[in-house]
Amino acid sequence: MAQFFIHRPIFAWVIAILITLFGALALPNMPIAQYPNVAPPTISINASYPGASPEEVARSVTSIIENKLNGIENLLYYTSTSDANGNAQIDVTFEAGTNDDQAQIDVQNAVASVTASLPTQVTQQGLTYNKQNSGFLLIVALSSKDSSYSAEDLSDYIVRNIQNPISRVKGVGKFQLFGAERAMRIWVDPQKLTAYDLTMADVNNAISAQHGMISAGVLGGPPTPDSQTISAIIRSNGELTTVDDFNNVVLKSDSNGALVYLKDVARVEIGIDSYRASSRLNGKPTAVFAISLSPTANALETEGLIKEEMDKLSAYFPEGVTYTIPYNTAPYIDASINKVFHTLLEAMVLVFIVMFIFLQNIRYTLIPSLVVPVALMGTVAALLALGYSINVLTMFAMVLAIGILVDDAIVVVENVERIMATEGLPPKQATIKAMPQISGAIVGITLVLITVFTPLLFMSGSSGVIYRQFAVAMAVSIAFSGFLALTFTPALCATILKAIPKGHHIEKKGFFGWFNRSFDKVTLRYSEGVAALIKRSVRMMIIYVLLVAGAVFLFKNLPSSFMPEEDQGFTITSIELPSGVSTNRTVDVLKQVEGFYMNKVPELQNIIAVQGFSFNGSGLNSGIAFATLKGFEERKSPESSASAIAGKATGALLYGIPDATIFSIIPPSIPGLGTSSGFSLELQDRDNLGQAGLRQAAQLLIQKAGESGKVVNARIAGLGPGPQLSIKVNRDKAQTFGVAIADVRSVLSTAVGSNFIGKFPNNGRMQNIWVQADDNGRLTLDEVLKLKVRNSAGNLVDLSSLVDVSWTSGPSQVKRFNSYDSISISGDAAPGFASSDAMNAMVDIIKNDLPKGIGYEWSGISYQEIQAGNQAPIMMALAILVVFLVLAALYESWSIPLSALLIVPLGMLGTVALTKILNMSNDIYFQVGMITVIGLSAKNAILIVEFAKDAYAEGKDLFSSAVEAARLRFRPILMTSFAFIMGVIPLAMATGEGAAGQKAVGFGVLGGMLAATPFSVTFVPVFFVFVLRLFKTKPRLLGPQETRHEEEVKERQTKNEIYADLNEYTESSSKDKK
Repeated sequence: MAQFFIHRPIFAWVIAILITLFGALALPNMPIAQYPNVAPPTISINASYPGASPEEVARSVTSIIENKLNGIENLLYYTSTSDANGNAQIDVTFEAGTNDDQAQIDVQNAVASVTASLPTQVTQQGLTYNKQNSGFLLIVALSSKDSSYSAEDLSDYIVRNIQNPISRVKGVGKFQLFGAERAMRIWVDPQKLTAYDLTMADVNNAISAQHGMISAGVLGGPPTPDSQTISAIIRSNGELTTVDDFNNVVLKSDSNGALVYLKDVARVEIGIDSYRASSRLNGKPTAVFAISLSPTANALETEGLIKEEMDKLSAYFPEGVTYTIPYNTAPYIDASINKVFHTLLEAMVLVFIVMFIFLQNIRYTLIPSLVVPVALMGTVAALLALGYSINVLTMFAMVLAIGILVDDAIVVVENVERIMATEGLPPKQATIKAMPQISGAIVGITLVLITVFTPLLFMSGSSGVIYRQFAVAMAVSIAFSGFLALTFTPALCATILKAIPKGHHIEKKGFFGWFNRSFDKVTLRYSEGVAALIKRSVRMMIIYVLLVAGAVFLFKNLPSSFMPEEDQGFTITSIELPSGVSTNRTVDVLKQVEGFYMNKVPELQNIIAVQGFSFNGSGLNSGIAFATLKGFEERKSPESSASAIAGKATGALLYGIPDATIFSIIPPSIPGLGTSSGFSLELQDRDNLGQAGLRQAAQLLIQKAGESGKVVNARIAGLGPGPQLSIKVNRDKAQTFGVAIADVRSVLSTAVGSNFIGKFPNNGRMQNIWVQADDNGRLTLDEVLKLKVRNSAGNLVDLSSLVDVSWTSGPSQVKRFNSYDSISISGDAAPGFASSDAMNAMVDIIKNDLPKGIGYEWSGISYQEIQAGNQAPIMMALAILVVFLVLAALYESWSIPLSALLIVPLGMLGTVALTKILNMSNDIYFQVGMITVIGLSAKNAILIVEFAKDAYAEGKDLFSSAVEAARLRFRPILMTSFAFIMGVIPLAMATGEGAAGQKAVGFGVLGGMLAATPFSVTFVPVFFVFVLRLFKTKPRLLGPQETRHEEEVKERQTKNEIYADLNEYTESSSKDKK
């Protein structure tokens, strides 16, 4: 193939131009994202059971739904939360790559079969389904400049005018308002009810009876006689729409005709739908809402569409109302991708410098430099065709590929230049002679580097998604590199290069002359050293075994994690107070958290505080604060990193505020894999120990974890138990007084928990109607016990006469994981330890110190880490096996591939050693780097083995073949290796956004190549001789006789072409002289 394009260079140019053109057309259409759809899709089911306790919600709602979820295709796990507000949320998590639309349909179909078994109040409210990722893409705040609109007014405006348009934006998974819309609130005075001989049930019944749309029909509607000439729609006032309408609801009439109205016993107002949540921005009350992405959404695209929609909506805002986005993760995503792009450019410049130093001619350097953009553009076009995006992972692959892309071109150019310098041939003839010598090596290297990534395509889970992105980008770029090395590069060599005199390298002066003379001396000494080492092959093999043993030892003791933590410029502070505290106490603590950040953290840009909500659960005693930090250019010191600020905040607030449990954390590296960094453990009750027993086990686990020294910030990720008032209906007493038990429950539910009547039209929107006791009927136990219930005789009976009351303690929420009662435990690895150390410590404590019947499972990022860790050894073993098989097929030999692959463990030794020295861990990026090092180590070995094999097949002895191959390949191996090393240095030295991931990949590959390069030129000749002697491989066994005959024929043809062209070149030179 190379010979064809040497004689047809325009053909080669046309192919290169077309590849570049297709890539240029594809580039603007490539989707851009930080990561592909790595996080497993999650479908959230939400239900509401007003007035029910967490246990009642779990028993009558979540457990019934959960039983129907088992068996859904691609289901990973599900978790549910039932809280004291009567809310139930079930998050169903599926395998990564599952179609989220189909997953939602499957969930809805499963739940539909049990809807009839749910309580009536639950079905009245309805069940909602959301496709969402955990965590928030952004948070939007609305504020009034002149305070003419309260936070409640703005919340209602958001629901009316913003929620639906934003929810329709492509990519939005869930719209969450930290506030509430308006609602009709009817606050009943129990004392006045008693005075008028009424009960809460009478109020409910009267409103329900007098409120409702009446379909009165049409006056003169069909069928009509012929004489009918008019028709008119009949309107009736059956629906209550204003406060006055509700005030004038008739509750009863006396015997003398006097009427009792609702206003006589209740206070009616347009209040808000829920008083359980409020929010503040930088210390001032405001209305905020958060957006969660759908599982397959592109964060940058969705953020842009939301901003565009908000700009349109803001044109209709009331005067003085503005919006801001104080918490936005998209700029970090954009910046991290731009950082990798800059790294790509830096790598290209450094590789160019290395090539120029070795090749010492701008023309020689230009050829590999032309190949790189063509190969990259071809990669972009192929990625678009395969449905991939430009993301951090594919960009990492391209950065690493730059060093590989120039390798093949450098090998060609270097060999052509060597022949021109040593034999004095013109460029075209030198290229014709050079290509048969290296075509086999190029094909072998290309196949090895492509196949080494093949096992990554078959990995499952979120780690499999990461592996596939990297593997496809690398394999495609390498394939283009190999193709161009056999087509475009020879054509460029034959047409661009100029003839040089024989011995040109030696005759150079200045820096390059010194460099060449020095390098020739080093090469000579290297050849002598290799010859000496081959003679001591047994000792070298002993050293090799010791080095491999060291690599195995370091690898086994290398701590592991899923991904490195990234500084994204945010901290999230979770607040929990003892259950039973008032809203005011929670707000006070939130103000102290705000004060710490605003006064003690100069890096703070914005802080949003939300009362009544946290990722651990919603309740009056919970809260959360989202702090946005200034840009990296203003946070250059380690003390100003997000993790350092989070640690400082935790230390100051956790121990500085009595009775409050406060932890400040940073978001996970990959959005959607949990809500925080660190590990996520689900402690399960598998032996009916009860909530109290489960919590005792969790507290013991946290205590022991702190004592282990490997875990910090271990905490229960949920709300703790709190005081509960047990009001049980005494059936005997109820029967004696003639009171129905359902009536007792109805009075309690309405007065204390509130009763949902229906909806009413309010300025174009249907809003809720709630009936509840006023402050004087629900704040103390005495007030509750004075509530009245009507018996069968029509008399009023005190609630105190019908119930037994006792104070107790119970859960503020009930969590379940895969149908078992559970408690979520979160934590971080102690400094100097990886997440795997912390996770193993937790497992040891569970097995050795906790009661029998306590089980555990991992969730979120920890689940993916376990899955990735189990696959990694298999993946690496398969990579080595596949490379061996490809080389065996290529060389038609079992021994030759073995002599090349023996170098792989030494390259891996460098990766493991540098990772250990830098106190980094075995994570996804480390594993990707390790696979890359396997291929690159084999590549260096192939360059030597290919030449040694050919020399041995031509009749030279093993010793001479190995020494000669090592000498000839010493320069190109060092050149390509240094080029690759310089190409990954920008990754290893990265700072700012996304730096942790770049460092993990960069240092892993850098360590491998720093080891593989000297080990390759030292050990591979020894391996070649040792293995072939061990297997007693003869020259005639290195390939089929037919193949050797064909090669001899091709060589004779090539020589004839060279001589013919050389004669033509000599004649033309003679004419020029004349």
